[in-house]
Amino acid sequence: MTQTHDAQQRELPSTWNPADVEAELYERWVAAEYFTADPNSDKPPFSIVIPPPNVTGSLHIGHAFEHTLMDILTRRRRMQGYEALWLPGMDHASIAVQALVERQLREEGVDHRELGREAFLDRVWQWKEKHGGAILDQMRRLGDSVDWSRERFTMDAGLSRAVQTIFKKLYDDGLIYRAERLVNWSPNMRSAISDIEVEHKEVEGELVSMRYGDGDDSIVVATTRIETMLGDTAVAVHPDDERYRHLVGTEIELPLTGRKIPIVADEHVDPEFGTGAVKVTPAHDPNDFEIGKRHDLPMLTIMDEQGRIAHTGTQFDGMDRFEARVAVREALREQDRIVAEKRPYVHSVGHSSRSKEPIEPRLSLQWFVKVGPLANAAGDAVRDGRVAIHPPEMAKRYFDWVDNLHDWAISRQLWWGHRIPIWYGPNGEVVCVGPDEEPPTGEGWHQDEDVLDTWFSSGLWPFSTMGWPEDTADLRKFYPTSVLVTGYDILFFWVARMMMLGLYAMSDREPSGAIPFRVIALHGMVRDAHGKKMSKSAGNTVDPLVWMDTYGTDALRFTLARGANPGTDSPISEEWVAASRSFGTKLFNATKFAMMNGAKVPERLADRGELTDADRWILDGVDQLVSDVDELLEDFQFAKATEALYHFTWDEFCDWYLELSKVQLDASGAGMGDSSSPAHDQRPGAGVPQDAAERAERTREVLGYVLDVLLRLLHPTIPFITETLWTALTGRESVVIADWPTVSEAAADPAAAERITAAQKLITEIRRFRSDQGLKPGQRVAAKLGGVAELGLAEHVPAVRALARVTEPGDEFTSSASIEVGLAGGNVSVELDLSGAVDVAAERKRLAKDLAVAEKELAGTDKKLNNPAFLDKAPADVVDKIKARRETAQADIARINARLAALPEA
Repeated sequence: MTQTHDAQQRELPSTWNPADVEAELYERWVAAEYFTADPNSDKPPFSIVIPPPNVTGSLHIGHAFEHTLMDILTRRRRMQGYEALWLPGMDHASIAVQALVERQLREEGVDHRELGREAFLDRVWQWKEKHGGAILDQMRRLGDSVDWSRERFTMDAGLSRAVQTIFKKLYDDGLIYRAERLVNWSPNMRSAISDIEVEHKEVEGELVSMRYGDGDDSIVVATTRIETMLGDTAVAVHPDDERYRHLVGTEIELPLTGRKIPIVADEHVDPEFGTGAVKVTPAHDPNDFEIGKRHDLPMLTIMDEQGRIAHTGTQFDGMDRFEARVAVREALREQDRIVAEKRPYVHSVGHSSRSKEPIEPRLSLQWFVKVGPLANAAGDAVRDGRVAIHPPEMAKRYFDWVDNLHDWAISRQLWWGHRIPIWYGPNGEVVCVGPDEEPPTGEGWHQDEDVLDTWFSSGLWPFSTMGWPEDTADLRKFYPTSVLVTGYDILFFWVARMMMLGLYAMSDREPSGAIPFRVIALHGMVRDAHGKKMSKSAGNTVDPLVWMDTYGTDALRFTLARGANPGTDSPISEEWVAASRSFGTKLFNATKFAMMNGAKVPERLADRGELTDADRWILDGVDQLVSDVDELLEDFQFAKATEALYHFTWDEFCDWYLELSKVQLDASGAGMGDSSSPAHDQRPGAGVPQDAAERAERTREVLGYVLDVLLRLLHPTIPFITETLWTALTGRESVVIADWPTVSEAAADPAAAERITAAQKLITEIRRFRSDQGLKPGQRVAAKLGGVAELGLAEHVPAVRALARVTEPGDEFTSSASIEVGLAGGNVSVELDLSGAVDVAAERKRLAKDLAVAEKELAGTDKKLNNPAFLDKAPADVVDKIKARRETAQADIARINARLAALPEA
């Protein structure tokens, strides 16, 4: 155990108010360096690197969810004796930050391009120092036990050195190259963007069919982006399509341009779709680009960086793409070439997640990573078991992605970010410069203007944050990281990139030491209470900070953990957070009650044989709980582990053991015997202490022991309240650095559990019977209990009487109501004396009202079930439900009539 008799308990506040303690507790933890990891420690390592939030970001519900899970894992491992490192930091978010600062400058009347690159970057750094990183303070509010001494930023000097190092290594190995390829283009940002920065939305557009050529040799094609026809370099048909076979190899005039374009045969074309002919615009459509490569077609870029028509030699040059869409359509209409129009035509269009505009597929000169060998290595690491994906069924999706990766466009036409370390010379020289090399100088030399995709630097995160490319103590101790906790939605983007770059950068290590993480633990998205995706447009987003203000951080964390099933989405609602707050209040009150009644954590518990059934039952239960929670958390089953903790704490400990302990803590024992039973269990070897005071003292120790274990088990999920309660109960320094509970060596006592189960059933049935008799919950009546001694339950008679609110029968006892309670091994008879305890007139009135409701329900169900027309048409499951309702109504009528018959006349 973690506690001795020397520690002094501390006083708890009268009520639990999270706002009074959370901030102070967190700063105390940080100041005490509980979260600071020591790479020179002899403890086994455990490490997690945080998925770096954007420097522009604030804590949203997805962050709160993911961070709660990471914190549970980290706090538990720390308590288990691991040297636990949870490394925090932020991503520079090149597109988001550049867009934000550009907007600020425009509001000041300044064009960032006129300002110049260096001055613009000065403004960005100023913004970052003043406004960036708000999410870090919010992580403190959430209770993240991260090592703040190791906080990193993807643009800091160390990580910038890592980026330059690996770029040069990849370049020198022939894995980085420059080429013209089709990319996602943001006209607003004037930059290529990554796949993950593209959101596909259903929009209402138009589908326009138009005729190329004239007469028998004409062909009709359809498009949703009619302006792109200015860049067509072919029309494609399927090689087996008889309608167009005579045209394959000929040329046709492209309207409005004066150009002739060929008609080609390509198996990509679906002859059953539309007219079976498609326009081919290789520089502005991914599928057309592939057709263009296969047929060696010209690739004409007809839009500039801002999405304006350019280089076509037509009257449309200079028009915005959307303006040109209308103008081209109307010009074709004037030539009588519009065959059909469908409007609105709903289709999926990619939009920039940053600038919110439709992206434009555009042929552009970019830098690429050749991912083939890197992706193969990333796939092999999972296939051979070095990296485990959890849940395992997600592995197929991972393989589907890494086995079919296209080369990765890593250049961005921005200023904020890691500038590509390539220098160009006056005579066509291209030089890649490493971090310890001097760039070439002299007339005509200049550095590439582009910066690297943010995912390039974040792909290095597991090792760059630990000091790579230097051989640091952190790398030796904490790499590979133990687990990556992340959403399944970025499995294909960030995770795959970390796998590829980690294995490549660390290839000088043994294979098992090169991987960036040993386990990929995937979670789903947080959804609303109805399972719908949260979005601002749907109006169902939630602010976790507001919920933390209202209900406390622990309540939010407990709710999020309780819904976290591996790989599946998690619903959440404010009502559930409020319920979690109630759980915290229940735990607080239980601990306060126990402490007020002298509960203490013993250095060593008494032998189980010297304890009562209730004590042994709860100790066996907490042992089982420790075992279950361990097994579930090792399997990342956060929801099931949290559910087990909830039900044991509320149902077993608070609702039952605390109530049973109140009886055992009554040291005098006055009024708790039963005239029909011995005062104590006389079973051979029962070992129950004869002295009530000694029994009470041992109960106090069991109370303290169980609470100690419970609070430590709950700490990783609800750290603030458990810290407050545990330190008050034990008098020790902090639960953060307490030992994680382990299963005791004591043998379980299933017989004690069976007797407690029997006592619980007896109490529950008496309570139900009392209610049926119209007794108020706190009203006490005399009762005789028959058969308890024969069933070995004599020890529990005081508890039965106390919890069922029945007193010992006196000389004037009159049996006016009775039940038989069936228990394992036999029955217990319960006779109640209700004389003067029930308002007979009021009870008859209440029962008459209930009877009328039941009779109405029976009549309604009979009417339907006696109607052949209904039975013929109604589905079988509906009929079954009505039959079940009828049976319930019949049972209710019989029960109420029996109760009415048993009542004396008013």
